[in-house]
Amino acid sequence: MPSGLRERLRERAGGADRGVSTIEVVILAPVIILFILVLVGFGQLVDGRGAVDGAARDAARAGSIQRSERVANAESLAAAQADLKNICVSGTLQVTQLSAGFKADTLYKVQVSCTIRGLRNLGLDIRKTITSTAVSPLDPFRRAEEN
Repeated sequence: MPSGLRERLRERAGGADRGVSTIEVVILAPVIILFILVLVGFGQLVDGRGAVDGAARDAARAGSIQRSERVANAESLAAAQADLKNICVSGTLQVTQLSAGFKADTLYKVQVSCTIRGLRNLGLDIRKTITSTAVSPLDPFRRAEEN
């Protein structure tokens, strides 16, 4: 077989695979991008869960160091609002006192609930409500507010 014919046959065989990598990229690129978006969404949910857990802890602590139940509830809400300022969807933050009473040497228990937006940075409005509970002891030696 002449060498020129051999080269032409090799060129034709190699030419059959032309464009395959372009098709692979066109098919796989959206799948990879979708996978990355799902990872980002789950990352934001994990970040939101951590933020709500931290806000519940801070709210319980802020309430437990106050001298009256009314002030404790107000300070708990303020602490949670400060922690979740850019995390919650506007108007969805709730701080609820779960403990009965406000006597010295007992526990102050609060529940923080917040709706967060997953993938909000990408323009997708996917929402999830996250709730967390925290407990902090009331100081047995604190002075109660005088009425």
